[in-house]
Amino acid sequence: MNPLIHSLHPYPFQKLAELLEGITPNPEKPLIKLTIGEPQHEAPAVVLKTLADNLNGVSKYPGTKGELSLRSAISDWAKRRFSLPSLDPETEILPVSGTREALFAITQTLVGEKENALVVSPNPFYQIYEGAGILSGAELHYLPCGSDTQYKVDYQAVSNDVWARCEVLFVCSPNNPSGTVTTLEEYAFLLEKAKAFNFTIVADECYSEIYFGNDAPLGLLEACQKLGNTDYKHCLVFQSLSKRSNLPGLRSGFVAGDATLLKPFLLYRTYQGCAMPVHHQIASVAAWNDEEHVMNNRAIYARKFDAVLELLSPVMSVEKPEAGFYLWPKVDMSDEEFCIALYREEAVLVLPGSYLGREANGINPGNQHIRMALVAEEFECVEAAKRIQSFLIRNNLTNK
Repeated sequence: MNPLIHSLHPYPFQKLAELLEGITPNPEKPLIKLTIGEPQHEAPAVVLKTLADNLNGVSKYPGTKGELSLRSAISDWAKRRFSLPSLDPETEILPVSGTREALFAITQTLVGEKENALVVSPNPFYQIYEGAGILSGAELHYLPCGSDTQYKVDYQAVSNDVWARCEVLFVCSPNNPSGTVTTLEEYAFLLEKAKAFNFTIVADECYSEIYFGNDAPLGLLEACQKLGNTDYKHCLVFQSLSKRSNLPGLRSGFVAGDATLLKPFLLYRTYQGCAMPVHHQIASVAAWNDEEHVMNNRAIYARKFDAVLELLSPVMSVEKPEAGFYLWPKVDMSDEEFCIALYREEAVLVLPGSYLGREANGINPGNQHIRMALVAEEFECVEAAKRIQSFLIRNNLTNK
């Protein structure tokens, strides 16, 4: 067995199950889960119909590169959304079976050229970044993004020794869990470092379509165009229909950017064997071509955030994120103890923030935070907020 398997950490939800083993939630209240970021809104009818109408696709082996019709639809969407003058469907786009597997796989493709290679990740983070780095044989280097820096990474504080060893830099924008967005100035700095030290910026942008107001989050490829990096050198973005279109079970996304990186990644994937089924590809075309359901989705999230924050803002340190569907409040006690007590007293389940981070230099930036996914129906999210408000007041835990 690969000995690196034993270096993997338990997944956050496994740790949560172990934390709550033997504890019973308040039996007088139905359980409300705000833990897993699994969209609960309705899937677009046009996508479901297209999927049903093309089930004969199960009779075909899908090509690893994907159908040209899908790559073209992705190209057209990305050019519209990010104001890109060009994005070649033949060389700069590769459909993937969800960003989870693709983020893991790209790390195995990119790591190995440098001695003592680093995979550099924000902290807290999506745990796939860490697992991918471990199994690639690289060392993990964590960049804190806690409350002291307004939940942003201070890239300027990273030493050139780290950049020199870096092979993959994960950027999650909008960020999971904080909802912060990487700026053009930050990308300009990172592009200079990537060029100087020859590493790849891997931008996880799967929350980019859930935002509030009229200003859509900046994408990495959009930043490249603004900064003159027109061939997206050193840059790859990962996108998904899971959050944008409420289609987590379709397992449909894409990676786009530097053609010189995508060519060997395609070769890797022909061996890995994760080609998207043909009928899923056809349904994905329908999803990328339709923007109405995405706007409706954003409006639903905006209403939920406004309703929940009206209840929680007066009693806890919490703010609306720039984008995404998580709240990331700070609490005045151990995040694990908070989770246990809320579960026991109010039958509301949240995720301890420390499970999403790692201790580095003696500090876990996720400590004393909880993550709440506002993915359920509005009435359920509001009911959860009312219970949390009651819990905080009753236990004298308000920190506002």
